[in-house]
Amino acid sequence: MQKRTLGNSGLDVSAIGLGCMGLSQSYGPATEKQQAIALLRGAVERGVTFFDTAEAYGPYANEELLGEALAPVRDKVVIATKFGFEFNEGGQNGLNSRPQHIRDVAEASLKRLNTDVIDLFYQHRVDPGVPIEDVAGTVKDLIKEGKVKHFGLSEAGPQTIRRAHAVQPVAALQSEYSLWWREPEGDIFPVLEELGIGFVPFSPLGRGFLTGAINAQTAFDAKDFRNMIPRFSADARKANQGLVDLLGEIAAGKNATTAQIALAWILAQKPWIVPIPGTTKLNRLEENIGAAAVELTAVDLAAIEAAVAKITVEGERYPAHLQAQINR
Repeated sequence: MQKRTLGNSGLDVSAIGLGCMGLSQSYGPATEKQQAIALLRGAVERGVTFFDTAEAYGPYANEELLGEALAPVRDKVVIATKFGFEFNEGGQNGLNSRPQHIRDVAEASLKRLNTDVIDLFYQHRVDPGVPIEDVAGTVKDLIKEGKVKHFGLSEAGPQTIRRAHAVQPVAALQSEYSLWWREPEGDIFPVLEELGIGFVPFSPLGRGFLTGAINAQTAFDAKDFRNMIPRFSADARKANQGLVDLLGEIAAGKNATTAQIALAWILAQKPWIVPIPGTTKLNRLEENIGAAAVELTAVDLAAIEAAVAKITVEGERYPAHLQAQINR
């Protein structure tokens, strides 16, 4: 597996990481524990060194899973986790990035992850009730104390990134990015490039749609998050099929899969981008990892660009109440 460095942070990770949320929530029932542990350890054996989790995934269960699975190889992997939500018995209970809460989450995450340091600590969503300078300053103190190595943001806008970075250098921004969600290219990429910040796209395969395994007739599990996403309505899936068909045509000429072309396209955009596709299946993991070996030429990229420009993706990526938490 090739390595990449997230911006100017010096944080070296595998060119493709593993998003671990789906092992515990959002896409149907949680994966059986031993199966999940086998997948995580299988990822390490295949060269993956970058694992993404959060206290919110479960909640808590995903961090505990990684803590157990990665304990034997802790010195060989980079673990990213996140703070920024509050929870009660009913589940998630709004945003909370107050300094003491960040500290409490850090201590709890360290225990669940079975580690003495968090490699990358993201603010999961920007909290409009807490100045970003206070958030960055708190993580800066945690770094000084040796409990955290690097600071990250998720779904933050340009000015928030600049303000945070002025207090504590931001190693990485994590936001959604793929061939069917390219908004970060506009006002985010120039800021990241200017400040030397890495970019970690989540849902780089469009929550599975860009793999070609989903169509208008696909029925999702009752607990699957995609049931509430406008972009995954049956009509939207039917309208968006053209994008997948295009990737499939390109893949056929490259002896690759549709998913591999979608990931290879992301890797070709900037050298400081590290996508974190998620999966619960070993064969899909191997397929995703294989994308790092797919070479797209300038001609290939131009052809993709020209073809994609003719396609209008239908449907919002989030329902309104979740979209309201983005880019504050």
